[in-house]
Amino acid sequence: MSKKLDEQELSRFAERYIALWNESDAEARRKRIRQLWAEDGAQVLVDPPQAMREALGRLSFPIPTVEIRGYEALDRRVDRAYDEFVAPGEHVFVTGEPAVLLSVNLIGLSWHMVTKADGAVVGGGYDVVALDDEGRIRWDHQYIGVA
Repeated sequence: MSKKLDEQELSRFAERYIALWNESDAEARRKRIRQLWAEDGAQVLVDPPQAMREALGRLSFPIPTVEIRGYEALDRRVDRAYDEFVAPGEHVFVTGEPAVLLSVNLIGLSWHMVTKADGAVVGGGYDVVALDDEGRIRWDHQYIGVA
């Protein structure tokens, strides 16, 4: 794919990416993961969940990044996020600022978690996504709380 993506392609990518996290059908989520990610693609949580940071802090261990690699692990990651944040019916994920091309095959995209009732932003983050030559995610470094 090593070509410069235009604004429309970046926007479509961001929309497909966010739609994955809001997808209510588990089988459709799995299909979307396989369309978006390379088989050995990974998401790296640069800021792991608070409970993990607290537990490691009590043990005086450094706080590591968390890597989720491969389709099965990504399935579990997206299912868990959906079950925790979207399934209860109060929140939905939306794109933030327009996605930007940071370099060839490197995309930056912001997102927000908003309340369905009034659209109030209650969370968010920024992802730096590296695509492979077929346009699938090779690496997705997610920074929560920085959008």
